[in-house]
Amino acid sequence: MHVVATAGHVDHGKSTLVRRLTGMEPDRWAEERRRGLTIDLGFAWTTLPDGAEVAFVDVPGHERFVPNMLAGVGPVPAVMIVVAADEGWMPQSAEHLAALDALGVRHGLLVVSRADLADQEPALAEASAHVMRTSLARAGPVPSVVVSGATGAGLDDLRAALSRLVAGLPVPDVAADLRLWVDRSFTIGGAGTVVTGTLPAGTLHAGDELVLASTGARLRVRGLQTTGRQVDTVTAVARVAVNLRGVDRRAIARGDALLTPDAWLPTTMVDAALHASPSTDPPRHEMPTHLVLHVGSAAVPVRVRPLGQAVLRLTLSRPLPLRVGDRVLLRDPGRHHIVGGGTVLDTRPPILTRRGAAATRAIDLTTLADLAERATDTTDTTDTKAAAGPVALPAAATAQHLRHRGFVRGAELRAMGLPAPGRPIVGDWHAAPQAWRAALDRLLPALEEWHRAHPLDDGMPADVLRRRLGLPDQALLAPLTAQAGLVARDGRIHRPGSSTALPARLEAAVATVAAELARAPFAAPEAERLRQLGLGARELAAAERAGRLLRIADGVVLLPDAVQRATRTLAALPQPFTLSQARQALATTRRVAVPLLELMDRKRITERLPDSSRRLR
Repeated sequence: MHVVATAGHVDHGKSTLVRRLTGMEPDRWAEERRRGLTIDLGFAWTTLPDGAEVAFVDVPGHERFVPNMLAGVGPVPAVMIVVAADEGWMPQSAEHLAALDALGVRHGLLVVSRADLADQEPALAEASAHVMRTSLARAGPVPSVVVSGATGAGLDDLRAALSRLVAGLPVPDVAADLRLWVDRSFTIGGAGTVVTGTLPAGTLHAGDELVLASTGARLRVRGLQTTGRQVDTVTAVARVAVNLRGVDRRAIARGDALLTPDAWLPTTMVDAALHASPSTDPPRHEMPTHLVLHVGSAAVPVRVRPLGQAVLRLTLSRPLPLRVGDRVLLRDPGRHHIVGGGTVLDTRPPILTRRGAAATRAIDLTTLADLAERATDTTDTTDTKAAAGPVALPAAATAQHLRHRGFVRGAELRAMGLPAPGRPIVGDWHAAPQAWRAALDRLLPALEEWHRAHPLDDGMPADVLRRRLGLPDQALLAPLTAQAGLVARDGRIHRPGSSTALPARLEAAVATVAAELARAPFAAPEAERLRQLGLGARELAAAERAGRLLRIADGVVLLPDAVQRATRTLAALPQPFTLSQARQALATTRRVAVPLLELMDRKRITERLPDSSRRLR
């Protein structure tokens, strides 16, 4: 299926042509049919002579209903611009064309209607001149057709022109992450909540789980319909009705979106490039600080902060699932003026707090805007069948984003609409070369500083080091420390070739204990003696790591060769021997003998027998 929107001034015959082409009534409301005035979006479909199926989104032409019009054309890849021969170019013709240009619509057809009422040539010439100044003409002249909805003249030519138009439309990416902008929400008896929208990319299946953008709620697709038919699968591009399970109709409104789970990052702040429309006069005053942003079927008030020439920061009043490269429209509703279109350049922009940060950011954004413009030009001139959707920025755009962020997960880059920059550092993490070098340069100094402040600690805690280096995930620490030749053990990082020397005061205390143990190897110092020497748990642990003492239990230390000495002494006893015999042979107390023998059991030097006696193995 293909989807085409209408556009044009009120009462120029858009709905009449849709009726003639499809045999369906696009005006859904009784008031619309009574007044002969389209107020909201209408939908109809038909099969063209070549077999192509096309759906129409019929939009209102009155200036009061421009937001409704924008909700209809936002997700649609092609447009049929209708201009009446007897009235020619009119104010809403200009505003609708400016909207299409701002949204970057590149595929269209110019239709001069009511040709039975006036000479079509003046209207055709004037309309063509306006259309040729917009995005619709980027890939070449816009085709035109002259028709009469009243007499039916030219309708066969219109159908043929529509066939040529849809045959040249971009090929949608049916494997893309799904973002279905909702344009209607209603209830059907016995079925529940149904929403409709234009599916520009991706594939929908009955039974799929989707995320509601406004709340994050996970919803199940109960059923699907397209062009009035119940189906199990819908692929882009298509008009689709989605029957949802577990949600009230009032929880979903126009401008909401259904999303592929875990594939989008709703944002309330974006940086964007502004594209002023040549089809309308520019505003006569400075950029307003408050505008309305239109994207898809959504219309969201935004606060505008100009950062430089044609680059802006937009703060949204509510989160939207946007990606880099998305085309948006900025409108001043108070002046009924389309300020221009924008290309989203960053959906996770840096906070600007330092002096001069805005000017620096403007330079970076200008570079990104140039990349986006070149990507658009390349698509227009070299591949008119390229996949529809956001402008695909090249890898250079990813590099710039990565440089600002330092470290980014590949999943986040993909959700932002950016290509991953080669292989990740570890897991799904990518690092900017500058950020990686900076972390590597700070690594050893951070360890040295820690050891000067904590000389008794066994290395630096890994999480403390991670925070000191500004790493967002501890997983990044492993490849970083490995590159520096460091050792990770028990959640701590050790310096290469770290010294076992003890601080002078601790060295003196340990030397005193060693001298006492040299005279009586198994007479471990009592707790009070250790306290007098300033040997607490941390000091004893440091002495053990340095190989100066052996801790056989909390607060019980011997010389490092105590086990070997005990083995030689116990070997002289009759086997097996009791704890009491061992204690007497070692000239020590139960406080020392019990943990020493248990240590020797664990080392499989001694074997404890069922009667609690022991023997050497």
